[in-house]
Amino acid sequence: MKLCRRLNINFSYFVIQSTFNLSKLLFLLFAMKEEILENLENPAQLERLYRADKSDFKRTFKSLYPQLSDNKLVGYWNERLMYTREDVSWGSTAELIFVIIVSLMAGLVAKLPVLFSINEEFFYPRNIGFVVFPALCAYFIWKNKVQKINMALIIGMLILGAIYINLLPDVKNSDTLMLSCIHLPLSLWATLGFAFVGQTGNKSDKRLGFLRYSGDLVVMTTLILLAGGLMSVITVGLFELIGFDINKYYFDYVAIFGLSAAPIVGTHLTQTNPQLVGKVSPVIAKIFSPLVLIMLVIYLAAIAYSGKNPYSDREFLLVFNALLVGVMAIIFFSVAETSKDTINRISVWVLFILSVFTVLVNGIAISAILFRISEWGITPNRAAVLGGNALILVNLILVTAKLFQVLSNKSTITGVGKVISHYLPVYFIWALIVTFIFPLLFWFK
Repeated sequence: MKLCRRLNINFSYFVIQSTFNLSKLLFLLFAMKEEILENLENPAQLERLYRADKSDFKRTFKSLYPQLSDNKLVGYWNERLMYTREDVSWGSTAELIFVIIVSLMAGLVAKLPVLFSINEEFFYPRNIGFVVFPALCAYFIWKNKVQKINMALIIGMLILGAIYINLLPDVKNSDTLMLSCIHLPLSLWATLGFAFVGQTGNKSDKRLGFLRYSGDLVVMTTLILLAGGLMSVITVGLFELIGFDINKYYFDYVAIFGLSAAPIVGTHLTQTNPQLVGKVSPVIAKIFSPLVLIMLVIYLAAIAYSGKNPYSDREFLLVFNALLVGVMAIIFFSVAETSKDTINRISVWVLFILSVFTVLVNGIAISAILFRISEWGITPNRAAVLGGNALILVNLILVTAKLFQVLSNKSTITGVGKVISHYLPVYFIWALIVTFIFPLLFWFK
């Protein structure tokens, strides 16, 4: 009964708070409407209103336009606010040539085992990240005109990583080798972030921009791969109809170059045509955040009912950690997308509750890892997972606290983005430690 009463009180508070916020929003929209109507003949003040709150200005202006369409200044503002590029820009000729060159280079890296008779089981686990990330780094170094000293740091990191990972002993069933192969792409992703930002210093807005770009790239690359896969099936099928079996040749050469080029082409498209996925990624974030929250709540309840636990089941613990990383990524990308818009309190509530549950999941995972260490001792895998989970827990607590401040009107969603962007180098350092230090620390076990 107490629980029901408490839930009723919390629900009532939520309804009252939501009603208050809705009333506040309506008041602000009405105030914006009055400001626009009073300053129709004052272009300077209209510009100030627009720059002060672009989203509210655009929303209010759109509702007013039908009754003001005869005004030439209003017509100008309508074209300015509602204009969207309809065609797809492929950039300049120089940009296209550069994209083609780096795409071919990425494909050649993927074909190195064939060109130099290298064992594929040795090459691909160690070098899969070097198929794409050096080409993407080259794109942003060229695009952002990165300074020579920063360019040297990026190239040096790529070369150091390639040399180190390929010099590690080829020990069968080596945990440290596996950990290095997993964490090296994370280090390369962070190196790509440095190339994207284009400079040193604490540029939180550009770091958030890198998170947005990463989310947009996943969307665009997935679309390209789906289209490419469909084309491949049709192509191979058509040739089979006339008696030519091109399956092996096609997938050994055409498909592998296409797979290698997809992230680079996707990057170029997102940078030259932000409108392509600029509206898709926020929608995906807003749709999946509540869905992931519902899934997580049901999953935790199902765990209690099933009797399984991460303390005694190693495979279950691995799945549990994969779930944690996936949910954390949803939170971070959702914040990165939300920070571009006005605050939607329902979205913030969803992110806050999701963060709370993710902290709970993280706490369970850490306690399970500590239990396994106390029972069976320290291993490279347990040390890596424990360190990673501890860093994630700290970050999630900071994000949760900042989201609570947003809900309490003591901060803005931009502050949440800053917390995430300021913490990104911590993950980079940890990835470097696991990649380069763990094999030496645990003697390549």
